[in-house]
Order: sequence, then structure tokens, then C-alpha cells
Amino acid sequence: MRIEVDGHGVEVGEGASVLDAVRAAGVWLPSLCHDDRLSPVGSCRTCLVRAGGIVTVACVTPASPRTQVETAGEELEALRRDAVELLVSALPQRALEETRSELAAVCTRLGIGAEAALGAGERGGDDSHPYVRLDRDLCIACDRCVRICADVQGTFALTLVGRGADTVVAPGTGGPWADSDCVACGACVDTCPTGAIFQPGLPLGAPASRSLPPGTATTRTTCGYCGVGCSLDVVTAGGQVRAVLPDRDGPVNRGHACVKGRFAHGFLTSPDRLTQPLLRRDGRLEPTSWDEALDHVARGLRAALTEGGPDAVAAISSARATNEENYLVQKFMRTVIGTNNIDNCSRLCHSPSAAGLTASFGLPGGTDSFDDFDQSDCLLVVGANPVDAHPVVGARLLRRALRGAALIVADPRTVGLAGYADVHLRPRPGTNVALCHGIAHVLLAEGLTDEQFLHERAAGLPELVDMLKEYTPQAAAAITGVPATDIVAAARSYGRARCPAIIYGLGVTEHLHGTDGVRALANLAILRGAVGTDHGLGLYPLRGQNNVQGASDMGALPDSLPGYHKVTDPAARARAEHVWGAPVPERPGLRIPHMFAAAREGCLRALWIIGEDVCSTDPSSNQVTAALDTCPLVVSQDIFLSSTARRADVVLPAASWLEKDGTFVNFDRRFQRVRPTVEPPGQARTDFHIVQAIAAALGADLGCPTPAAALDECARVSPHFAGLSHQRLDREGALPWPCPYPDQPGQAKLYTRHFATPDGRAHLAAVPYLPPGEQPDDTYPLLLVTGRRLTHYNSGSMTRRTDNLLLDPIDHLDIHPDDAARHHLRDGRPVTVESRHGHARLTVRIGTQTPPGQVFCAIHFPASGVNALTSDHADTVTSCPEYKVTAVRLVP
Repeated sequence: MRIEVDGHGVEVGEGASVLDAVRAAGVWLPSLCHDDRLSPVGSCRTCLVRAGGIVTVACVTPASPRTQVETAGEELEALRRDAVELLVSALPQRALEETRSELAAVCTRLGIGAEAALGAGERGGDDSHPYVRLDRDLCIACDRCVRICADVQGTFALTLVGRGADTVVAPGTGGPWADSDCVACGACVDTCPTGAIFQPGLPLGAPASRSLPPGTATTRTTCGYCGVGCSLDVVTAGGQVRAVLPDRDGPVNRGHACVKGRFAHGFLTSPDRLTQPLLRRDGRLEPTSWDEALDHVARGLRAALTEGGPDAVAAISSARATNEENYLVQKFMRTVIGTNNIDNCSRLCHSPSAAGLTASFGLPGGTDSFDDFDQSDCLLVVGANPVDAHPVVGARLLRRALRGAALIVADPRTVGLAGYADVHLRPRPGTNVALCHGIAHVLLAEGLTDEQFLHERAAGLPELVDMLKEYTPQAAAAITGVPATDIVAAARSYGRARCPAIIYGLGVTEHLHGTDGVRALANLAILRGAVGTDHGLGLYPLRGQNNVQGASDMGALPDSLPGYHKVTDPAARARAEHVWGAPVPERPGLRIPHMFAAAREGCLRALWIIGEDVCSTDPSSNQVTAALDTCPLVVSQDIFLSSTARRADVVLPAASWLEKDGTFVNFDRRFQRVRPTVEPPGQARTDFHIVQAIAAALGADLGCPTPAAALDECARVSPHFAGLSHQRLDREGALPWPCPYPDQPGQAKLYTRHFATPDGRAHLAAVPYLPPGEQPDDTYPLLLVTGRRLTHYNSGSMTRRTDNLLLDPIDHLDIHPDDAARHHLRDGRPVTVESRHGHARLTVRIGTQTPPGQVFCAIHFPASGVNALTSDHADTVTSCPEYKVTAVRLVP
């Protein structure tokens, strides 16, 4: 529409407000109750204009092509000033003198001085929370914090209490803020226009106004916690991080963040940081110089090569490291050492996704862009708890559900989204394949499939139809424990949706038949014609660590070169050899579990572990420990002296994600820039520079003097990345792969013309349900499921060194009241958990989130010994461990 504002024409979109038109005209208006992320309410009356000759509130008045808008004039200016002065009159003078708030800026612009603030300032505050504080004296009851908590975060933790001028914000639970439902996303801090809700360490109101003190600098980077890929603005001063704020224009997070990405940066200055190399002498790790440490590593690698050949050396790269670092490590192993013994921790979480998605569609990544979620009218969330593990995604999914999208949650526990689900499917752990087949049976039986899509673009339908005859809703119910009526309801909701999407997590992949689980989910999208078309959003695997996708994209895999080109493919090897100027071994290397087995057998003589605490995070941890103790040379590269580092021969101090230059790839395949915000402590170095130094110690030159050069070289090795570079990302922002051309955008939505399989079709999989590796019995009557909680991340090595530990100080074993009574357990008391493989000690927490017959614990406190409980069962295709099904017993 073309709107006239103060006599000048401006263009605005359909549905725009008069305030949008005024802003488009470049005219300033105060709007103290307005946030672009929220529906307007017009409560503060500060954005008054004349529209069509009538004085009106601009933010709630729809723009019309026939309306003339006036913003200037003494009458309007006086009305706006009166509205602001009325708000200010209830506040103390420090509301304008001591803040960098939006309100203070508005008053400065309107010429309203501190003398207009007449409040006594005796309403008190709340400083119980480590990250979010409340100063009630500065509250103007604009309701922005309440609305953003509800509409953007979906937590509903805040409310307004009191009457008239005494109305203030308060936690909805009525007690201290720290005991409320607050999830510490910081959205209330970012929207508060007065500084009433504030972040310790920053001036009042600074996050909302982005008015930061002199002497501070802001660097835009990408979060180094989960795989969502939130864009963050890191505020630094004096060489230290002062605050982390969500990027208002972040392509994925859209100005939102979570407690980890926003607040959990205190680990940077932890006294536990590794600041110099360590070398084992006489059984003890002692400080040493970089020269001596690198010399020891080089001598150990040469000895391993002499005694066992190239395959006696292996490396575990890191999903926390940048793409460029992972690229350099795999190049080092293949061209300097001469082996494909390179893997990364995606082996332990999402390798079934890569295998399953590749077999079904041709590429090992999510099929669509997260941007398109706003179009979806049905969300099928399987084996994932994004509210805790991927909070920004969880908030976005909840927002879609609250706005009318059907929500189906498939998870044994009542996870965060389950309370809002139209259908909550609670399958027995390990029965995902049967559940998906039951849904697929209904899709076929009730004609909810896309017959044209299946005929033109899919393969394998006859075989699948034949197999699905055995998976009626009743048969699936007998296997899964999910009522047949719920299976039918879920199938109808998904099958009848205009634009459905499937979101899944480790509850699908970390199983004995995890790859089958991914393929069974893919079947649903194919049957529905909901992938590669405009009437569906395919599948989204929620990646656990920040660069799980990118580490594999870069070729840190034993069977794949950068871009997932197989090492067994002569053409792929030839292309890499041409770029690298060195031969590439053609035999696939060892996967992580096989590396440990080879070490225990004496075949592996050198193991380089980058950024992973395998003694804490890998399954059957006793066997992992035995492997490290047997291997003649173990090099650990990390930011802390982890359990793994304590068993290493050489420990190399590394930089964290806030100290690095490079890129990450998030869960929907976006390359995003990572930029250093502070220097690494002491003698710590980036993984990129450490790899270069080890190569140099062996007399090799890897080229790629900078991370930018490494990505440029990777672009020559794989056509998928040919159009990507640091320069382009700096200029254009995030870009998805495949991105084969530097003058064209990447492919956010895959398979619109054909699938990347050899025949160009999507492949349905007739994979039968097979039971998990473990079953409960009289001796071990309960099933243990492990996972994540909101406040901590993975092994907790970073988050437990921040104030997040104040929010969640211990690990719990969640158990249903019926099982607690049966085992004579009391809430808050210690319990020993025993499996067929080991034991752990936890604290009982009784509740109904976990169903009878099952218990749940997180993985954030390795000292409890949780991973000693898990078995060595692993996905039959990818060797991904079966973390989600372990038979246990409880001993009070």
C-alpha cells in the first residue's frame, strides 16, 4: 500500500499499522508499550498521530491506502509529551538519571528532565536470580515483558500485580524470581523500556536500547552451544566478555536466545581453564612448553607410523570446533598421516540421521529451512525435547502451536511441548519404528497419501505396502504401548495437514536400529508428498552440538571426504588429490567405537582427541578408559583438564568458541560466521593453529594459512560448498548448502526438482521393527533413558563453570511415584542405579513426567557415572550408541 505521512508517500505491506507507515517515512515516534515481535496493544498512548483527521494510537491503527497521516503539530506533540510525563511521574528520578533505557532516550528527545519524575521509589526489587533482576521502582506496567514471555518464549512466567499506579511486574508463581518458571532466556530484559528488568553487569536498560557504555565493543558471532545456530552480539570491554545479547536480526533466532547462549559464558574466565601445555612425566601431567609438547607428539606419531603404519594412528575431531578446523584435521590425517581414521562425535548422536536421510533422499541434512516453520499447520515432534535441548526452536514450535498449528509429540516422557500437544504419543523406548509404521499404515488405509508424488517421485512403494499390512494401529499399539486411537489421530492430523513438518532428535537416532527409525520417519514425509514440494516441510534433525552438521560436512568421517563424497569413489579421491597435492587412502577408516577397540587390542598406537571428553560422554565408559590406558600415545586437546585429558600423555590448551574465527553449520544447513570476541587465555591456541603446528612438527605444510583460506580450499574439493567463502558470508549473512555458485543463493529447500539419489527418486524403506538391544527383566526391571535439561549442556564442562550451576546444581533421577513407592525411594534422597554394565549414584526426584517402568537422568554431571551404565549396543548401520534404552535396577 502507498500511505501518505506528513504529505510524503511511503510504501508498506498489507496488514501494516500506521506506526509502520510512520517509521517507513523516517519519522520518529515514541512507542513505549510496543515491540515489533509482539502484537500491539496501544496502552501507553505515546505514539499518538492524526489519521484521517482523528487523533489515534498509531501502533494499533491499521494503515489504509486512503488515510492521510499527520505526526507534526503542537497539539500532537503536547499530547505525546503529556502521555510520557504521566508515565514518568510515578518513577523516581534515577529512572532518567541512572539508566540507558528507551524511556530515558525518549525523555531526552522530548525535553523531559528528571524533575518530572516524582515517585518515592519504595516498591523494592528482586535480586534472587543470578541473571535476571527486578527493580520495581522503574516499572511502568507496559506489559511488554509479560507479553514477550508468553508470545515469544512461551513460558508464561510473568504477570502484572497491583492496581493503578502501583501495578508492577512479578513472577506468576508469586515467590522469588529464582523460584519461578523463568527459563532465563533474557527476552524480558531485552524488551523492558525502562530498565525495571535488568541484567547484572550492564547499565539499566542497556540491552533493550542497545545503548552500551563507552569503551565497550560488540562482535557478532554464532552461538557455540546447541545446533540451532543463534546469532549473538558479544559485548566486550577490557579484554573480557561483559554480556552476550541476541542479534535482533538473527536469521534463525530473530532476536531470541536461551540461558546457555546468552548467560553461560563465565567459563571463559574459570580458574580451571587450560593455559599451557601439559606433558606426562613419571606418571604425572606437568606444565611444559609448546615446543616440547609438539616435539613429543611428533615423536609419538612417528613411532606409531613406524610400528604399525598409518592405520595405527586415529583422530577424533570435534563438533564444537569450526568447519575450518575440522577440515584441517581430516586433511592432516589423510595427507600427512595417510589414513582415513578420522571421526567426530556425530557418530554418537546423529550418524543415523546422515545414513537415513542419505538413503531416503540423497543428502545427509535437513530438507527445509527453519524460516518456513511459520507456514506449517502440523508439527510432528519425535524423540526430541526442544524446550530444554533447543530452547529457541522449542519456543518457535510452541508459538506455532498456540497460533493454531496441530502439534503431535511422540516421546515416552511428558516433555515441554507435550502439555500443549493435540496428541501425545508415549511409545516404549526403542519402538519408534513400529510407531511410524502404524502411522504409515493409517495414511495408506485412509487415502491420506499423495498418489501423484508417489508415482512420479518415489520408489519402493509396493514393498512398503506389503510390509505395512502387519502394522495395523492395533498391532503397533501392542508393540509400542501407544493406544491405537492415538496412532490413528496422529496419522489423520499429519495426513490431512496442508503443510506438515517433522522435527526429531536423539530419541530417534540413539538406538540399536536408529537408522531404521530415521527411514521410518522419512517414509511418512514421502507418503504424504511433504518433502521437495510446496505442501510440506520434510524433516528437521535437531543437532545436539553447535557444529555436528559442519564437522561431518567437512569430511571428519572415516568413509567420507568433504561434502560426503565417499573415499571409495575414485573420482572423489582424484578431485581431493588434485587440490591437496597428495594421495588419499581409499579404504574407509575406523569409527570411534572401533578406535577404542583397536586401542585395547594393541593395534592403535596413537589417538588424538580434540574437544571431546570421551571418558565422560561415550557409552560403556569403563571400556573407553581401558582403551586410553592401553594406547601408547594419547593427545587431548581441550579447554579444561577433563577426565579424558587426565589420562592423556600430552594435553594441549585450546581456545573456546568465543575466541575463534571461522564458521559453523546449524541444523538446517546454514553456514554462519564465527568471530573471535576475546583472546584465548595464557598460551591457549585455536584448534586451527594447533593442527598447523603439529603438521609443521612433522615437517608438513597443510597450506591454508587462515580459516578463510581453508574454507576456500574446501570449496574447491566439494561442489556443495563451491559458492561459499568468508567474504561472502560477511557480506550476505548466513547461507545454506548446497551452494555451488558464488553468484547464487544456496538451496534452503532441497529436492524441489529431483532427489539426490542415483535414480532421482525418494526411497521408501520397508524396514521391519526390531527390538532394542536391552529389555527389562526381574533383575533389572526399569528402563533408563538419558538426555538433556534446559540449564546445562552435554557433559556440563562449560555450564557447570557458570552461574547456571546455581539454577540446577545436581543431577536427578526422575521416577514415577508408583515406582518410587515400589522401590522404597524418597524424594531428594540418594539412590544407586545399577545396570548390567556399571553403576551410578544420583538423587531421586519423584514426578509424573516419566511414566511407570522408566527412569530418566541427564548427562551433565559425569561424576555421577551415568555413562558407565550404558551398554555397547549400537546402531547396526552407523555404530551410534543405544543411549536411550538401558535396563537398570535401583538400590536406595
